[in-house]
Formats: sequence, C-alpha cells, structure tokens
Amino acid sequence: MEYHNPVLLKESVDGLNIKPDGVYVDVTFGGGGHSKEILSRLNDQGKLFAFDQDADALENALDDSRFTLIHENFRYIKRFLRFHGVKKVDGILADFGVSSHQFDVAERGFSTRFEADLDMRMNQSSVLSAFNVVNEYDEERLKNVFYQYGELRAAPAMARLIVEYRETVESIVTSEQLKTVLKKFLPPRHANKVLAQIYQAIRIEVNQEIEVLKEFLMQTPELLNEQGRLSFISYHSLEDRLVKRFIRNGMFEGEPERDIFGNFEVPLKKVNGLIVPSKAEIKENNRARSAKLRLAEKR
Repeated sequence: MEYHNPVLLKESVDGLNIKPDGVYVDVTFGGGGHSKEILSRLNDQGKLFAFDQDADALENALDDSRFTLIHENFRYIKRFLRFHGVKKVDGILADFGVSSHQFDVAERGFSTRFEADLDMRMNQSSVLSAFNVVNEYDEERLKNVFYQYGELRAAPAMARLIVEYRETVESIVTSEQLKTVLKKFLPPRHANKVLAQIYQAIRIEVNQEIEVLKEFLMQTPELLNEQGRLSFISYHSLEDRLVKRFIRNGMFEGEPERDIFGNFEVPLKKVNGLIVPSKAEIKENNRARSAKLRLAEKR
C-alpha cells in the first residue's frame, strides 16, 4: 500500500527522547514511517504499540516481535493498552489528520482533486459519512459544522443553499455536485482554499475528530511514566489550539485551580517551542507545509 513520507520524522521521534528499553505508542500508524523510526531506536526489550482505525493501514503491519498493531480508534488508547497488559508508557506520538494514502485514493472522498461519492470516513465501517452530513443535517446543524470546523464566514448562506437544493432538486451524492451547489462561494482565485475548508469541516464532523482528540488528550498524562514524552503533529489551527492549551493548562477551557501561593499544578510541561518543517522538507513533501509539532513531558 503506497504511503508518502512521514512528516517531521526525525524531529517528532527525537522529541520522544527514546529509552532503548522503553514502551512507546504511535497512535496514527498509517504507512508505518514513524513506527519504523521508533523501532530502530529500541533494543530487544523495547516495545511499540500502534493504533489505526483504517483497515487499509493493516496491510502495512510490521513483522517485528516488539511491535503490536491495534485496529482501533486512538480515543480508546487506555482501554486497549490495558487489554495488552500495559498501564504506563514512556512516550506517545501522534500525526493527526488525513494520511496521504487516504487523500490519494479517489473513492475515499477526502480530496478536492477527484470526483467521488461523498464519504470521508477514516473508519470505513462507520455509519456516518459525508453523504449523511450533507443530506440529513438540518440547516442550523450544517451551519455550525461549517462555521466551527471550517471557520467559514459564509457558513449560514452555504447551509441554507444546500438545504434548499436537496429539498427542491435532488440529494447531493458526489463531490462534483457539492461543488456545483456551492459554486457561488468558490471564486476562481480562492476556490481551492475555500473548498479545502468545506471539506475539512465535513471530514471533522464525519470522524468526530475534535471529540476524539479531546478524549485522547485527557488520557495521556495518566498513561505516561514520569518524564515520559508526548510528540504531536497537527495540521490545522483547531487541533493545534487544543494541543497547545492542553499542554499548558491540562484542560481545554479556562484556567486550572491555583494553590494558596498562586501557583497551579499541571501534569505536563512543554519541551522546546513550536517546531515546523524546513523549507527543504516542504519542497519534498507538500503535505508538510501546514504541519506543527509540539512536545511535552510528564512532570
């Protein structure tokens, strides 16, 4: 199965500060690029567990006695590590977002480049697809999806137009139909950018990406050994904001409680500042252009 180069490979794995006999988790296995790099730094006692909900990724499973691939969504990380007898780990790596492979397989419906049925499911056995979101959500719910997850100012008008079209003309089945319906919002100079925001919004809703990320992040401090590391790569501001806030405050809203001296205890401390790909990496791998890497350590 053809997968592209992993983004920020050296930086993200260096950030885990790997102990050769440690236990690590790659929660977004995909083509296995990050996992292979982690394994190359482990000795015979080291262990690596990987998660991927996409059945296509199972074809890339690594033949290594130190490696276990779990075919599940990483929102269930604690439950499935416990199932394998693991309560604590030394590091967790995540490369959020859609894999290059998912973008490149036209019929999965993730890419704006291809005509395809509205799908966008990372887990192909999920019930909710892009078709359901576009054709079954009411105007208010659709508006919220576009506004919250696509950060689209024209969200109310887009939602109204979709609902009118499907009620008076026909269901919107393919990506090309969706583009045609929303054509007035796609001026030639900005069409690709706006379309990417529309697709992002629908995809996040279909895969519950924000809820999944929050559930996952909340479990990580408890899973880490002392001085264990988190290494997270995000591709859009919604994800990156959540990761940044969680590392800083241990929560997503508000501020943690302070003690009588005005200090607050949070489970993590950030390591280094924001890391972004070099110009050379972006030139070689276009997918890297919006990547942001943040590292944290268990106090």
